Parts: sequence; structure tokens; C-alpha cells
Amino acid sequence: MEVVTKYNETELVLLLRQRSQSAYGYLYENYSGALRSIIFNIVNDDELANDVLQEVFIKIWRQIDSYDSTKGRLFTWMLNISRNASIDTVRSKSFQNSKQNRELTEDVYRSGGSSEINTDLMGLRKMVHTLKEEYKVLVELAYFQGYTQDEISKSLGIPLGTVKTRLRNALIQLREIIKP
Repeated sequence: MEVVTKYNETELVLLLRQRSQSAYGYLYENYSGALRSIIFNIVNDDELANDVLQEVFIKIWRQIDSYDSTKGRLFTWMLNISRNASIDTVRSKSFQNSKQNRELTEDVYRSGGSSEINTDLMGLRKMVHTLKEEYKVLVELAYFQGYTQDEISKSLGIPLGTVKTRLRNALIQLREIIKP
């Protein structure tokens, strides 16, 4: 009978740095669901989200020595790796090409009969995806995922003023699209 182990953050980081397989298994078991959810919200594709999640855990394994507990919690560090990997994937040429070649799925037809009101059914997300890539990513992070402008600035490595200007321009463009 296997004993269920629970680690505090300090113990977990120490064991990960020692390349403990059981600690890595614990990390995956306890954090993969939350990280996959974050990834899926950005890439919006099940198979691709799983691929990015694998890449993220490889990066965590390889880069655990660069984690600095004085700069934030382990989960925040992993979240940033996940978010950056997802954004890199969305920005990649291969993703853009596959998105252009993708066929309509049955999801389009299934959502038509629902009375649930959300941004997807209102078509807002579809409208956002017509924006320039630099605007689309910011609107996605700010309005659909709830990140602050400051968090967006830090995670994407662009100045806060640029984030604010691009978001304002994106909203102006959306307003033009929505006008009858």
C-alpha cells in the first residue's frame, strides 16, 4: 500500500531540485489541471493544450533551479511559464497556419441551440479574433481571463503604456465592428 505524500512548497522545490521523481509526480498530479485550464483558455484547442502542458512540465523540470521563492510562489512561477508558452504557441506561424486551415467543428452547431448567455454565444470572442494579433492577445488576457494591465505588461514583457494604448485601440476597433 502506497502512502499518500503531501509536500509544503519549500519541501517540494527542494525535492524537485534534487530531481525526485515522486516530487515531480506529485507536482504533476496536483498542478496539471490548473495549468492546463490556463493553457486551454489561451490556445482554445484540447489537443494543443495537452501538447503545451507537456512542454510546460518539461520546462519546469529543466528550469526548477531558476525558481526564486523571494520573487513569488511556485504556482505563480509555473503559471507564468504556462502563460508564456501558450502565448508563444498562439503567436507561432504553424498555429496561425493551422487555424486558417481548420474545418468547422460540430461545436459550432451544438452551441446554436443553447440559451446560455456568454461571450462565446454572443459572438464577442469571434469578433475579438478578427482584431490584429497584438490586440487579440491583450483583450483575451484582460477581459476573458481577468489579468490586470500590469500583469499583462510583466508577463508579455511590453511597457504598461503600450498595453493600455493597445487595449484602448482594440476596444475602439471592437466598437466599430459592433456598430450596426
